[in-house]
Formats: sequence, structure tokens, C-alpha cells
Amino acid sequence: MQGDERSGLGEYLRHHRSQTAPRTRPGVSPLSHRRVPGLRRQELADIAGISVEYYTRLEQGRAARPSREILTALARAFRLSNVERDHLFRLAGARLPPSPAPAAEIRPGLRQLLDSLNDVMPVTIHDGRLDMLAFNATAADLFGPLFDDGPYGRNIAYRAFTATGLDKVLGNEGAEQLARVATAELRKALSHYREDEYLRSLFHELSTSNSEFDRHWQKGEIGAWSSAMKHVNHPAKGPLAFDSEMLHDPENDHWVMLFTPHHT
Repeated sequence: MQGDERSGLGEYLRHHRSQTAPRTRPGVSPLSHRRVPGLRRQELADIAGISVEYYTRLEQGRAARPSREILTALARAFRLSNVERDHLFRLAGARLPPSPAPAAEIRPGLRQLLDSLNDVMPVTIHDGRLDMLAFNATAADLFGPLFDDGPYGRNIAYRAFTATGLDKVLGNEGAEQLARVATAELRKALSHYREDEYLRSLFHELSTSNSEFDRHWQKGEIGAWSSAMKHVNHPAKGPLAFDSEMLHDPENDHWVMLFTPHHT
């Protein structure tokens, strides 16, 4: 590592060590006999399973580039979030570790947002693997029939090419738009979750059995859409139009899609 990189890494490690609460032991207060907050170097090194001498050199910018195994151990010792862990790897000049699967549970705040907008607009939440996690009631009325409980039945990319009656709900143009966007987003997901067996299996299923998917895949597009106009044909309400916007929860890799009614 160059001098600036070493300095940045050392500063990052010192900051997180000062912010990490000591592990509690029975009958001993974590604040006992401490003049400064956080962990001592020896304590952090013990938790990470590395020598205190080497850890000290890392903080002081005097160590060679740490291995990915050591960086992973440090991230675990500091209990870093995924975003913080990735920054640690970048500071050390290391290749980023494989991304873990998106969180299975939606944050309570997002769940509250979903429900609070129930009478205002349709809202959906899907994860970075394109699996639909939740609808509010308004969105379920529009899009719920397009999903089922099959092996990939909650996956947007899969349903974009296999759902029955998609053209009736979205129209031919809308169904084509969804197929294009879903393919590009799947390419992005496969790039992000490089070792994810679920996505690999999904891609194999689509690429070997669906010529329409192959047609879109050959275009080479990768997901870059955050807003779009959506047209939906509701069986009772007739044609509806929405301006869609996506919000991202990066820690859990969850995507909130808001469908604001479009008034001409």
C-alpha cells in the first residue's frame, strides 16, 4: 500500500476501535478502569485472532497489505455493516468479498412506510435478487396476481417472462418494458452476487427455456433505471398510469418502489 492508503486504513481502524464497546464479562462492568472509550489494541487483536504487534503496525501504517482473511476478521471484530466492511477492503486495496444474500426481513421503518401509504399509492418492496418481499394492499390489488409461490414465483425477472396474462395487465408495450428492465436488473444482480446459487439457477432456467429472455439478454444491458412511467389495466378501474420511483436501503439491499398516480 502507498503511504496515504496506509494512513487512511490506520485512521479507520483507530476510529472503529474507539467506537467498539468492550465485550462484557460476568461481574465486570465494561467501563471499569477505562480512561478512554472503546477497545484496547490487545482486546481487539484477541477478538480478531491476530497478534497485537501486527494490529498495531496496521493502525500505525507500518504493515504490509493485509490479507482478505485478516480484513474479514477485523470486520467481524468491529461488527461492521456491509457498507463499512466494503470501505475497509477498499482502504486496504483488497478485492471486495462476495456480497452476502439480501436480508430476508424488511426493516420495521420500511414496513411502516408500506402500510402508511396504503390509501395513498401502491408500494412494493423487492430485494437485490429481484424477489418480491412485500406489497401494500393497493399494490397487491394491482400486481399480486402476477406472482405465485413456485420456486421462482416471487422473482420479478422470472415472472416477467413466465406470468400468465402479463400483457393484459401491463399492455404489450408495458410487458416489453418490464422484460427489458428485468433482464438488465438480473444482469446487475448476477454481477453483484457473483457466487449466489439461487441467481445462477434462475439464470440457467430462463436462458435454456425462454427465447424471449435470450433475446433481451443478448442486448447486453445492465440495470440503470430508477424511475419510469407505468401503465396498468385494472379489471374494475380500467386503465391507470403511475410515475414510479425507486428508493434503496443499501445495508439490506432492499428496493422500495413507489407508484404515484399520474394525472394528465
